[in-house]
Amino acid sequence: MDRLVSMQAFTRVVDVGSFARAAESLDLPKATLTRLIQNLETHLGVKLLHRTTRRISVTNDGAAYYERCVRILADVDEAEQSLTRHNNSPRGTLRVDTTTALARLVVIPHLHDFFRAYPDLKLELTLNGKPIDLLQEGVDVVLRVGAPVDESMVARRIGHLQLAYYASPIYLNRFGTPRDLAELAQHKAVNYLSNRTGREMPWPMARGTERSDVLLPSAISTNDAEVYLSCTLEGHGIAQLSRVMAEPYVASGRLVEIMTDWKTEELPISAMYPQNRHLSAKVRVFVNWAAEIFARYPHFGAAAQQLAA
Repeated sequence: MDRLVSMQAFTRVVDVGSFARAAESLDLPKATLTRLIQNLETHLGVKLLHRTTRRISVTNDGAAYYERCVRILADVDEAEQSLTRHNNSPRGTLRVDTTTALARLVVIPHLHDFFRAYPDLKLELTLNGKPIDLLQEGVDVVLRVGAPVDESMVARRIGHLQLAYYASPIYLNRFGTPRDLAELAQHKAVNYLSNRTGREMPWPMARGTERSDVLLPSAISTNDAEVYLSCTLEGHGIAQLSRVMAEPYVASGRLVEIMTDWKTEELPISAMYPQNRHLSAKVRVFVNWAAEIFARYPHFGAAAQQLAA
């Protein structure tokens, strides 16, 4: 039995929901396709599909096997492409996971350029601030802010996030503007929840040789960057925001930078992918493209670095 052909037949039946349509799309007789599926079930010793006169459904074993087959067939296709002229023009589906803020501010505004350069790629873009299992989720690469914590991943730094302290005129008119740490301690914050620990994150603040980790009381905390910004704009407290996110609101007068003589740490922005897998052409071109895009932004740009080989 040709295992790969059988896998392809099975996944096509699941995709289109019909033996007849699957056989037509694969240019196979329906009887041949049916026999391939039956032989595959016999070989595996499990039932993959439930068939009735009206519909086809996937068993629990079939659903799990389908996910593995999709990845295997994609890897085989990618391996073949790497030995052909398509290596310089990768094709297929690229699954990228990132945060709402990075997608909105950096990735999406430049997608037309990406697709002009790589017209045979389709992008599946998911937004998830929490750590995920790339292999289990079927994701090729993630873009994340903060220090990488998963040692099983290759983390290539492609930029950094510059942070500062902001409040809205609504808040400052009501509670005043803090000038030092003692005054700051009397204020409220909009606090950000760590996606790893679920706890409110303190602000590491520095001025010259002075160092302090500040965690102000808050009426609201969140793990979503857009909610965090909105609550700050509405005057619910002081926030530590990225300069790139705050910049347009400072220009319009809706935010004011405060505590300007106090600095905070820059956060790395990394592209991460599994280290035990071959760096595919589609992942390589996306990571290189993302690094070039981030480098153009004054509040994101990383130091010049060698592109992924």
